[in-house]
Amino acid sequence: MRFLAIPIVFALAVPAAAEVIGQMTPAEPLTDARIAALPAAEREAWRAYLARSTALMAADKAALLAERKGLGTVPPGPPNGPSGGGGIPMDKPADWYAGAEARRIADSVVSFQTPAGGWGKNQNRDAPPRLRGQSFVIIETLPPEAAGDIVSLDKGWRYVGTLDNNATVAEIRFLARVQAALPGKDGEPYRAAALKGLRYILGAQYPNGGWPQIYPLQGGYHDAVTFNDDAVSRAAQLMLDTGARKGDFAFVSPELGNEAALAATKARKAILRSQVVLDGKRTIWGQQHDALTLAPTGARNFEPKSLASEESADLLIFLMKQPDRSPELVAAVRDGIAWLEAHALRDIGWTPKPGRRLVAMPGAGPLWSRFYSLDRQTPIYGDRDRRILSDVNQLIPERRDGYNWVGAGPAKAIAMYAKWPARTP
Repeated sequence: MRFLAIPIVFALAVPAAAEVIGQMTPAEPLTDARIAALPAAEREAWRAYLARSTALMAADKAALLAERKGLGTVPPGPPNGPSGGGGIPMDKPADWYAGAEARRIADSVVSFQTPAGGWGKNQNRDAPPRLRGQSFVIIETLPPEAAGDIVSLDKGWRYVGTLDNNATVAEIRFLARVQAALPGKDGEPYRAAALKGLRYILGAQYPNGGWPQIYPLQGGYHDAVTFNDDAVSRAAQLMLDTGARKGDFAFVSPELGNEAALAATKARKAILRSQVVLDGKRTIWGQQHDALTLAPTGARNFEPKSLASEESADLLIFLMKQPDRSPELVAAVRDGIAWLEAHALRDIGWTPKPGRRLVAMPGAGPLWSRFYSLDRQTPIYGDRDRRILSDVNQLIPERRDGYNWVGAGPAKAIAMYAKWPARTP
């Protein structure tokens, strides 16, 4: 997408004083009204997608309500687990995945799969299986006696099927690993659940190749194409591995493998199309991009639309791993790496919690701000009240300590590029 930009010389110093440089604008959800404004040739695919999403959410809710019918008390929701989930190891010896412990975990994973085929986030899968009537996810916090009707259910219905924090992708990969160790009848339940999950990922993909954070769609910023927390790149890599039909995914049919390979290609094209062009030059990517326009958009109150270094580093690593190295892909990687190199923060340190601050520290770095503005391409920071500031030290303490505003993550992408066979001089 193209935006006008003011040419600047990037300043690598801690700002002397904060400047309120804007107000965060909430992202737009995917709606019928927005689809109606698209060119006529594009509307049918998007309308079909939205209708399918709406029907799947209704079916998920109906299934849970049916389970709860006649229950005296609805079981409390599953316990909260670590961010990113846990309890599904992928680093065990091959024979471990055929054993009782792996199957116990896999049974729990299968029990929490939503009717649509996805999973919630931040759950420890090394836990008891889901009970009848129990929420699929940890977010539903209503008292058990108030969770038996659709109005009450709607109030707590969040992240019921998501790619956030490695959810769904991690569960599918674990089930695929377990079934590979159980090629006979014992592996059938895990193959069936993995296939259902793969079809869920395929169905969740937007017509333009991106993926939302939550599916069926939940609205708000969750409907944006979500590069945050590597959601799109993980889904795309899963589709690439599925399409190869090797290793854990050798059980996939040729037909499903072809669908997955096509989905991976569409995702790669969406990533390349989303790279932000400012003043005629490729830069990097945003944390989220609008589902329809693919322009950068905001998310939570403290996450304004911007150029996002951490997410962009992940996308660059993903692109460098691709077998297809078209001239467009090579140019996208080259320019993205060049942008990161040019916008590194040097001679600056990010102090530990509590009371994190950005301070002058000769010789330190390189570090990168999580967000850079779309006009000046300088660091920006969002606060709870939607103010956009130029100085992270002026954020309220809770926000300053509670978010990864500054980090060294992009260095991994730069190091990988230095050894990338397709690197251009």
